[in-house]
Amino acid sequence: MEPPGSAGRPPVLVTRRLPQEALDRVQASCEMTLYEGDGAMRRDRLLAEVAGKAGAITLVADRVDDEFLDAAGAQLKIVVNYAVGFDNIDVDACTRHGVLASNTPEVLTETTADTAFALMMAAARRIAEGDRLLRAQTPWIWGPLMMLGQDIHHKTLGIIGFGRIGQALARRGLGFGMRVLYHDVHRPPAEVEREFGAQYRDLDDLLRESDFVSLHTNLTEQTRHLINAEHLAIMKPTAVLVNTSRGPVIDEAALAAALRENRIFAAGLDVFEHEPIVHPDLLTCENAVIVPHLGSATVQTRLDMANLAVDNLFAGIEGRRPPTLLNPGLWDQRESQDPFRAIGLRCGTLGIAPGGIGGCA
Repeated sequence: MEPPGSAGRPPVLVTRRLPQEALDRVQASCEMTLYEGDGAMRRDRLLAEVAGKAGAITLVADRVDDEFLDAAGAQLKIVVNYAVGFDNIDVDACTRHGVLASNTPEVLTETTADTAFALMMAAARRIAEGDRLLRAQTPWIWGPLMMLGQDIHHKTLGIIGFGRIGQALARRGLGFGMRVLYHDVHRPPAEVEREFGAQYRDLDDLLRESDFVSLHTNLTEQTRHLINAEHLAIMKPTAVLVNTSRGPVIDEAALAAALRENRIFAAGLDVFEHEPIVHPDLLTCENAVIVPHLGSATVQTRLDMANLAVDNLFAGIEGRRPPTLLNPGLWDQRESQDPFRAIGLRCGTLGIAPGGIGGCA
C-alpha cells in the first residue's frame, strides 16, 4: 500500500477537527487530509476528498452510502464514525463494497448518562427558565408558589432503550431512590434487571406510568417519530421527556404542541430532528430545556472517542479486526476464506513498520 508521494504512508480523510492528540497520531503514520472548516463538509467536497483514501473518520453529518463508497474507490478499507450512533452509515453498503465500518461506543456511556440526568433535573426544576428570568432582570421576589417544579427523588424513571447508556442512567436513578422501568426490543438477562431493580413494560404502559421518560434508542425506520402525538397524549401531565439519542426519534412539532398546551410538564433535549436547526415552536416553549448536542462533550470523553476512532482506523488499514466493528460478518467472511491471514497479520507481513501505525505484537 504505497500511494504516490507518500513513502508508504496510507492516505486518510478526517472530516472534522478532532482533539489534537488523536490528530497527531494520525499525522505521524498517515497522509492525512483534514477538513478544518466550520460545520459539516459540503457533499461535493466530501466525495472529492475521499477519493483514493485508504480510510476515513466521519461524523454524523457525513452520509456514507454507495455514492460515497464509489467515490472513494476500491482501495478504501475502513470508515470510522466518530459517534456511538451510526444512522448516517449504510452498513450494508459498506459490506457490499468490502469496507469495514466502525463507531465509538462505550467510551461515552457514562458522560452521556450524566447529560441525560442533568437534563432531567434542569427540566424538572426549571433551572434554565430561572436563569433566563434573572438575566432578563425581571423583577421578582421569593414566594411559596414561585416557579414550582417536579421532584426527581423517589419518582418513576422510564427508559426507552436499555443498552449501555440506558443502564448507566438507571444506575443514577437508583441513587435518587427512583423506580426504574424500561422498554427495549431486546430484553437483557435477568441478572441485569435484578441489578437495577428494573421492570420491563411495553411502550404504552411505560409512558403511562413514568414521571420521567428518557430516550436511548438507535434511530431506525421503526424508531423514527417513536414519540409522536399519540404517545405524548398518554404521558402524565407532570411528566418530563428527555432525549439524548437521536432527534428524529421525537416528532418535534407534536412535542412543541404538547409542551405549549401543558399536556406534559417539560422536556430536555440534546438532539434535534433536523439538527442543527431547532423546530421554531420549541424555541418559544419556556418548559423546553435545549442544548446543542452536548451529550458526550467533556474534554476526556471527546479525547477517548477520538483515540478509539484512530485505533479503529489503524486496525482497518493494517488488516486487523477493528475494536468496535459494525459489520463483523464481513470480517468473519474474510477470515473463513483465508485461515492463515490472521497469522500473517500478527507477524507484520503488511509492510507497515513497527512503531508506525502498528507492528508485530
